[in-house]
Amino acid sequence: QVHLVESGGGLVQAGESLRLSCIASGSIDSIDAMGWYRQAPGKQRELVAFSSANDNTYYADSVKGRFTMSRDNGKNTVYLQMNSLKPEDTGTYTCYQRLFWVDYWGQGTQVTVSS
Repeated sequence: QVHLVESGGGLVQAGESLRLSCIASGSIDSIDAMGWYRQAPGKQRELVAFSSANDNTYYADSVKGRFTMSRDNGKNTVYLQMNSLKPEDTGTYTCYQRLFWVDYWGQGTQVTVSS
């Protein structure tokens, strides 16, 4: 069983930056895939960033060039650096990991971008 805990969300103005963190309860050395999703009020959940082992990272067109996903295996943490935030980036951001073909999700962290 893996527990994921996100942090780093908050209220910012358009153009500012935030870095989200997703801390896993165990080692992330062997994860098969990782990613970040978001859901805005009244909208479906959408994929923001995704990477599988030995593969390039996919970014949604709406965040490409502004968001960067990275990992620190020593800290069991996956990050989402979000720059040049826009009001349309507002939503609950949830991290995801797949380990030994089992999917794990965090509880989410709220990001609100004011115009």
